Amino acid sequence: MMHHIAPRCTITLHKAPFMSSNLYIPKTCKHCGNAFTARTTVTKYCGDTCAKKAYKARKRKEKVQATLTKDMQQQKEAVQIPNLNTVNNKDFLSVTEASQLIGVSRWTIQRMIQQGRLKAVPFGRKRIVARWQIENLFN
Repeated sequence: MMHHIAPRCTITLHKAPFMSSNLYIPKTCKHCGNAFTARTTVTKYCGDTCAKKAYKARKRKEKVQATLTKDMQQQKEAVQIPNLNTVNNKDFLSVTEASQLIGVSRWTIQRMIQQGRLKAVPFGRKRIVARWQIENLFN
């Protein structure tokens, strides 16, 4: 018994001839500032090293900018102007509201309560201070 062996098919790929640019454009590197000759119209950097360094600098700048904008947003949210109209109309104030009213920290009000200079009444999880007590501090 004889096996029939099929001839191999050979496919040859014809490559298009390499197209080279005849452009020689004098340019200045965007990263290092050195003069170089570009072979394409979109080349910005004198070489691979400058391209990589420029990429890293661009990414670093994006990160810094993102951090700055995030911090600015957090500061805007954290520093909300207290609505003094609502504080001015209340007869009983929380420790935070009392501190905003006279422009001191919450901890200063807490110390004054512990020292007995202010009387605070526990109300749920908060301490309530009567407005007249704060006004009497300055009389």
